[in-house]
Amino acid sequence: MTLHNSSRKKPRARDLGVPFDGSPGKLNAITDVRGLEVGHATLVSGNGKLIVGEGPVRTGVTAIFPRGKKSADPVFAGWFSLNGNGEMTGTTWVEESGFLEGPIMITNTHSVGIVRDSVIEWQVKHHMGQSWFLPVVAETCDGFLNDINGFHVKKSHVFEALDNASSGPVLEGNVGGGTGMICFGFKGGIGTASRKVQIHGEEYAVGLLVQTNFGRRQQLRVAGVPVGTEILDHLIIQRGTSSIIIVVATDAPLLPHQLKRVARRASLGLGRVGSIASNFSGDIFIAFSTVNFGVTRPSGLVKVTMLSNNELDPLFEATVQATEEAVINALVAAETMIGRDGNKVMAIPHDRLRQVLKKYKRQSIASSPS
Repeated sequence: MTLHNSSRKKPRARDLGVPFDGSPGKLNAITDVRGLEVGHATLVSGNGKLIVGEGPVRTGVTAIFPRGKKSADPVFAGWFSLNGNGEMTGTTWVEESGFLEGPIMITNTHSVGIVRDSVIEWQVKHHMGQSWFLPVVAETCDGFLNDINGFHVKKSHVFEALDNASSGPVLEGNVGGGTGMICFGFKGGIGTASRKVQIHGEEYAVGLLVQTNFGRRQQLRVAGVPVGTEILDHLIIQRGTSSIIIVVATDAPLLPHQLKRVARRASLGLGRVGSIASNFSGDIFIAFSTVNFGVTRPSGLVKVTMLSNNELDPLFEATVQATEEAVINALVAAETMIGRDGNKVMAIPHDRLRQVLKKYKRQSIASSPS
């Protein structure tokens, strides 16, 4: 069955006293970039022994529209692979053209095909401006908890994520494509964060959304604290350390080569939380800018605006900061999950996280009880 998004408010990393650098936007979410919309479809059903095709099911789909689902206007974009043991379709055309044409979708590894085809059908149905499409669909592997070979993501779920996309607060944790994911041996999933930056008196937003499914417990660092070595309970045995997908959005006027540079900086945010970009990990990032409208006109001169390369450092810094916070937000929002064959992945215990931060004198005085 599909679980619709719950409105129950969950604590976020800052609520637990995790200190972060930089100034977040109003929502501290990717949707602080005006016009952007996010939607999820979450699939959870069945318990017990794995029966391929029947479950248990712990998976889903997440959709990100740079300018909202009613816009067919492409945006400038750039992408980067820190380690390529993963998939993000459509990136050869992003690299060649400099444009992202349509939504970004995130799901599980074996559902990339159905999601890609369903997005095309949705775009055709909604007359999205052209006769051919090369959708961007990314994945991480949820096979420890989910019947990944059962192909449970269907066209209807893709349409649900697309149709339900909206602005405003973004659900985190066990939702959408992040439903069955694991991060540093704790339950992982979807996380988001944002930063405000000032450049020559103009304020710009940088927003991130991550699907976290990477890292070994001992590597985890929160605000510089070795939380992974302090909380070693309930370790799970995994063959690899899997992947992370990072989507970076901004309303700063950037061109594709600049956006590729921004996407690369997400790597530094991952380093802050302990990632080593494992051989088994698909660490793939894409960045886009929501300004410069109408730049795909069929003929004539096209005028665009861009920041000077000399002015990019605040955006680089914001990307690093928001990446770090989005990953920790995903961990804090996720809830303990039991999946296929009784496999159990514990959520990071909030009380113990706070104790460890306090031990290392890194807990913010602004924290509130959860």
